[in-house]
Amino acid sequence: MLWFFLIFSTLCWGIAEIFYKKGSLEKEKYSHLKTTVFVGFLMGAYALVILFTQGIDLKSFPLNFLIYLPVSACYIVSMTCSYFGVRFIEESISDPIENTSGAVVPILCAIFLHQTVELPGILCIVVIAAGVLCVGFFDRKGKSDRRQKYGKKLAVWAIAMPFCYMLLDAVGTFLDVFYTDDVETTLLVNVTEENLEHTANCAYELTFLLVAIGILIFLKIKGEKLFSLGGAQPVPAEGAAPQKWYQKVLTQKWKLLAAVFETAGQATYLFALSEGAGIAAVILGAGTVITSLILARVFLKEKLAPMQYLFIGIILAGIIALALFEA
Repeated sequence: MLWFFLIFSTLCWGIAEIFYKKGSLEKEKYSHLKTTVFVGFLMGAYALVILFTQGIDLKSFPLNFLIYLPVSACYIVSMTCSYFGVRFIEESISDPIENTSGAVVPILCAIFLHQTVELPGILCIVVIAAGVLCVGFFDRKGKSDRRQKYGKKLAVWAIAMPFCYMLLDAVGTFLDVFYTDDVETTLLVNVTEENLEHTANCAYELTFLLVAIGILIFLKIKGEKLFSLGGAQPVPAEGAAPQKWYQKVLTQKWKLLAAVFETAGQATYLFALSEGAGIAAVILGAGTVITSLILARVFLKEKLAPMQYLFIGIILAGIIALALFEA
């Protein structure tokens, strides 16, 4: 079952990345927030199923929800940053940068937990960092086009978003160590070996749901409809019939599909980690990037400079090697 969980999660998250890109319209001002809403509601629905089927202590769960809040916040804010950035930059660039978060975690452990990083691990981190810098360096044409199209300020914010995701996701993963690494030392209360990870995951997903509800209220105050494309939507012709409900839903079909695949991947990755943490880290980290790169080339017609593909390959090699050394 381990390989089924690994392959399923990897494919789901790789496909989700493509739908995120297709659903992220440049001119739709609140596109990233709407994506967060859809993901939050589907995550929340799945969390409710887990809450009542995985033996989670319901009396202790409200306290565990609050204890786990810092981790949830890091993950949710990082994903929203990703949704914003992908509106303006290629998926082929953003995804490899975002998935280097695994290289930041050992650095945080070394600084704050005084853990030793072996020489092979240090070399992998250096290789990954160099690869990320070179991918950006050889993105000259992309940078020039973005500055001309969006203005210098927005272009800078866009390229900064994958790095924000990388850092926030790394901090969230680092904090996760305190909560799910060992049932004897976890900060969560009244948990067992069997339900520890499910309790943490359920707290994260229900926090996502609450954030989604808050964003929905914000959009309502702003007069922005969830099932519309905002400024990116064509003005209907005078006298045209109003859209039916399913037509409104279809305006956000890509965001909805992204949320479905994101949640589906989330539903199985915990089982993969519990059955084999080392190999799971390799497949989930590098596999998702490879899947999204292939799909971006085929379906989004994204084409990078040959040197960028070379350094993306170097990044992937570094991610795989680091995961194997840390396993």
